[in-house]
Amino acid sequence: MTSDAPRTHDHLADRLPTLTGEQMVDHLVPPRQFDTATIDSYRPDLDYPSQTEAVSAVQSFIAAWRPGGLFSRRRNKETLPGLYLDGGFGVGKTHLLASLWRAAPGRKYFGTFIEYTALVGALGYAGAVKVLTGASLICIDEFELDDPGDTRIMSRLLGELAASGTRIAATSNTPPNALGEGRFAAQDFLREIDALSAQFTTIRIDGLDYRRRDIEGHALTLGHDELEAAVARFSGALTVDRFDDVLAHLAKVHPSRYVKLLDGLDAVALTDVHVLTSQTDALRFVAFVDRLYDAQVPVLSSGVALDRVFPDDMLAGGYRKKYLRAVSRLIALTSGEGL
Repeated sequence: MTSDAPRTHDHLADRLPTLTGEQMVDHLVPPRQFDTATIDSYRPDLDYPSQTEAVSAVQSFIAAWRPGGLFSRRRNKETLPGLYLDGGFGVGKTHLLASLWRAAPGRKYFGTFIEYTALVGALGYAGAVKVLTGASLICIDEFELDDPGDTRIMSRLLGELAASGTRIAATSNTPPNALGEGRFAAQDFLREIDALSAQFTTIRIDGLDYRRRDIEGHALTLGHDELEAAVARFSGALTVDRFDDVLAHLAKVHPSRYVKLLDGLDAVALTDVHVLTSQTDALRFVAFVDRLYDAQVPVLSSGVALDRVFPDDMLAGGYRKKYLRAVSRLIALTSGEGL
């Protein structure tokens, strides 16, 4: 619905979200686009038998739980307490992980690697161990191996949780334009979790991006007047901010609270977008893009196209995979669907 009356819009930079430890843990559920994901709704590509094999592995992992209880200590010796789904972008790893979470009994958690490290940062290591202990299952989507400090923390955390009886399932996420460039990360994953590696079954999933997204595409950007017109006719809940104001605000908000910045929003608009010069700003922006993508909040923007905000030196560095993932997601979020 379009109104002729002048409209005012909120600003992300004016939002000061608070999030208790309990609320942070409550957000550890699958993204809403996977609300209905089940094993039965996964459609393996028959041209890639490993996808059907992955379904069987997840079903076996689920079957090893005793009805109404935690993982049976008398499990089949071939069924290990950890499962790692390894593959390229868009082959359904998150769908399978969300299906596994939904089938697990009792208290369980689902979050990205970044969300768990943010939880540790907000609650402290001991606090995070305390709130997660006793869970039947911990699902970690997009396990990242490019930050040695965070990886060591997560390895230690998972070790303590596994020792208490919690089962663990994880995925990696390699962007489409990184194919052939360390696409499969199982060996890296197992090396980094060293002490836990013997407890993980690794499943390699081959295939193409089910969306067949044009990986050479670009994020849509609007001229100044076009953006103003788009904002004026948008009928939902929308925030409008200068790109620099958002970057400055993200520096003041703990990453664990980024999800609360988006409460109730149908879209966000960013003006005067430019190439990033600070790696710290870039990594914060990646974390924010992840939350936008999980919440499926579309983005309108003017200035430099959002897929071009990461300069070549950053894309060639140690955080390359994070930046490429963000690029892929920004292309999707600016596609115009739903705007």
